[in-house]
Amino acid sequence: MTRCLTALCLILGLPAFAGGEIWVTNEKDNTISVIDIDSLEVTRTIPTGERPRGITFSHDYSRVYICASDSDTVQVMDPQTGEILHDLPSGEDPEQFILHPDDRHLWIANEDDAVTTVVDVDSRTVVAQINVGIEPEGMAVNEAGSIVITTSETTNMAHWIDTATHGIIANTLVDSRPRHAEFVKDDTELWVSSEIGGTVTVFGTESKEERAKITFEIQGVHPDRIQPVGFEFTPDGRTAFVALGPANHVAVVNAETYEVEEYILTGRRVWHMAFSPDHSQLFTTNGVSGDVTVIDVASRKPLKSIKVGRFPWGAAMRPGAS
Repeated sequence: MTRCLTALCLILGLPAFAGGEIWVTNEKDNTISVIDIDSLEVTRTIPTGERPRGITFSHDYSRVYICASDSDTVQVMDPQTGEILHDLPSGEDPEQFILHPDDRHLWIANEDDAVTTVVDVDSRTVVAQINVGIEPEGMAVNEAGSIVITTSETTNMAHWIDTATHGIIANTLVDSRPRHAEFVKDDTELWVSSEIGGTVTVFGTESKEERAKITFEIQGVHPDRIQPVGFEFTPDGRTAFVALGPANHVAVVNAETYEVEEYILTGRRVWHMAFSPDHSQLFTTNGVSGDVTVIDVASRKPLKSIKVGRFPWGAAMRPGAS
């Protein structure tokens, strides 16, 4: 896969990346653990604001954005030096966010305020604040950049927001405590995980109606402990990996049939995850055990457990040097 990516980059005249890093936010330690993908070791521990959770990179990977939830800010960091460059206005208790395809606007879920805040990262100003349901968390944006989703944990809804008008165009009910959302299959589907409901709901984006509901069952694990949170798709869109929280497993889901194919054992309270640049490995954040499980995507087997800080929460990939 790496050779194919490198060849494609050469053809298109783009930089080819090797190796890379996984950046993990540790919400109890107020730090980021940086994992080198080649050595599978933590090479840096970087201090942040209070209770870092959501994390994402600018499109050229020159900046990293961090939701410092208890500091009520989004921090902007230089990933080379680990220096905090400045803070962005974010509203209270920013938990998750999504960077718009324009690479300029962050859409931020403010859990305590029941609003979604839109911030211009260039001018460092708030563009809009949109009233949504209670305890917003999950954020998603479609490839066209025309629709943003905010999920509200207590209201049990996915809110569909028009990015041009900042108005809500639809509200769809999901199961209890929705946590994460993703547009997939060329924006034809929206997937939303429900932590307490124990399901992932699939919506058709045009109809905004439920297309499928994915449920999970693990032998020897009580149903109450199966709590879907973060999920990631393989590049071909055919397979989804779903973190199941205190069930301590990741589910492998066939995205065409919506059937669970198998379960992979991880550390305790698996929450979010990120792929390596070549998508050959998947890194999961395990909050209670304070580690990251490295999964081989081809064999669907855990390869290694990497100790990080206390209560790792978010994960983001940074490619290596060209």
